[in-house]
This record gives sequence, structure tokens and C-alpha cells, in this order.
Amino acid sequence: MGVSLTIGVDIGGTKVAAGVVDEGGRIIARAMRQTPDRSTAPSVVEAVIVEAVEELRREHNVSAVGIGAAGFVDANGELVRFAPHLSWREEPLRARLMDRLNVPVFVDNDANTALWAEHRFGAAQGEENVVLVTLGTGIGGALLINGRLFRGANGMAGEFGHMQLVPEGRPCECGRRGCWEQYSSGKALARYARSAGLHLTGPSLTEAAYEGHPVACGAYVDVGKWLGIGLAGVVAAFDPAVVVVGGGVGAVGDLLLEPARRVLGEYVVGAGHRRLPDVLPAQMGADAGLVGAAELARGLATTN
Repeated sequence: MGVSLTIGVDIGGTKVAAGVVDEGGRIIARAMRQTPDRSTAPSVVEAVIVEAVEELRREHNVSAVGIGAAGFVDANGELVRFAPHLSWREEPLRARLMDRLNVPVFVDNDANTALWAEHRFGAAQGEENVVLVTLGTGIGGALLINGRLFRGANGMAGEFGHMQLVPEGRPCECGRRGCWEQYSSGKALARYARSAGLHLTGPSLTEAAYEGHPVACGAYVDVGKWLGIGLAGVVAAFDPAVVVVGGGVGAVGDLLLEPARRVLGEYVVGAGHRRLPDVLPAQMGADAGLVGAAELARGLATTN
């Protein structure tokens, strides 16, 4: 029997990344496209996905295609109910792509696909109860419960970023106040630094922190503290064995995670009478969504 190959597609706000993935989670070929503008018709977005997939299929025989989409995907994986960076509104993406590609297609939220990659090949390999928290501009997340992705009744489980941490706190883009992502995210890092007169963001702020700049270090300690406070609530609710922290901000590692671990241990219910979960950096990096989508599609293909 030959090696089973599938294609994973990660659809983000700026790029559509596709790759052929083998059974070991290795990407053996890639294709990249720009994400169409959110004002573009859904059919154009789907055409970009098909174009990237067909480029890869010219050289590789694949059994299924998995899609990780940044948006709300219904629990059955049929509809993209809302995607903030795209024109998808109640879009029957799975059916449309299956019609155009003529292979099994799997569709899920990109945080779910990233968690599946970490579970199968990365930081949470072999663990059955895992929380993934992704820190970037905002906060996303996903849940693995007893070895299965938990999507909730509407497919929207894991939207941790909009849990209210501070009543009447900072205003959030969602229209509410005091959401977790206003205190622990790339936006929060930049706000802290700016308030102290340091006008750095992203990699420049991280570099300054590694070099020991007191304001930059303070920004990561503050955001890490709020990460730990939020995690205390998540851990109380789901009691995971492992918390995986991913995303662009999460990628800095212990600069952020050490203060988060310390505060989690102080705030979580039952502290001192329970085993705290390991809080680990994600290992799969920017490829997690792509690899996880391909692996989930592989499971779909083997059951059809």
C-alpha cells in the first residue's frame, strides 16, 4: 500500500496556505495564494482555494482535502457561518468545494485544526484532554476532551478571547467590555509599551524584551499575568492535562509563559490540592492549521 496523502488548506486574513501532508504530519509540497479581499464574492474565494489545491494535485495523488478557516464553522462542518476576513456568511463551503474538487472535503475552524496537529504531532502528542489558546492580535482557542475535538452545539466552542475578565473593563471590538483578549494579546502588549513611552510592536518589542529592556519585559510580564488569570478560569472549567499556547504572541515562549504559570498556580480553584496542567508552547508553528486540517481530512477519507 502506498503512502496516504491529503491536502490541508489554512485560510487566514492575508494568505491561503495549502500543502500536501503525509501520514507523519510532514508537508511534502506547498502552494500559496493571497487571501481575497473581504468584499470579494464567495465564489472568488473558493476559486482561489481550488486553484491552490489543483496546483498540488497535478503532482500528487491525494485522498481528501481539509480546510481550516478563520471563522465560525457549524458543528457539522458544512457551513462557514461567519468569517471576519472574508465574505462568507452562512456559506455552504464543504458542498461547494466537493462539487469543484470531486474528492472528500473536511471543513473546520482553524483553531480546531491547529489543536489537532498539536495533539497528533506536537506539544500535546498523546494527551486526551487539552486546551489550546492562541495569542495573536486577539485570542482564539480550541478544546480536546477525551481525545475528541469539542465543537459545542453551534460549532463555536473555544472562543475564549471574549470571556469577560474585567466587568466594565476595556472596550472590545466585539462591542462588549473587559474581554480577555483586551488584556492578553498583541494589542495588549503594544498598549502597555505605548503607555510607558516605548513605541514598539511585534518582533521589535520581543527583541527588546530579550535584550532586557525594562518596559518590554514589563509588557510581557503583564500580559503573561493576564494570560494566567484567564487560564485559571479555563482550567477550572475543563481540567485539562495540558494547555498549549500558540499564535504569534504565544511563540515567544517562557518570556510570556513563566508569569502565566505562576499566576495560574495562584488563581486556579483548588490550588495546592490538584495537579496543575502543563502550560507549553505550541510546536507546530504556522503550519499547525494546515497539518491539522490535512490529518482530519485523512480520517474522513478512511471512513468513507
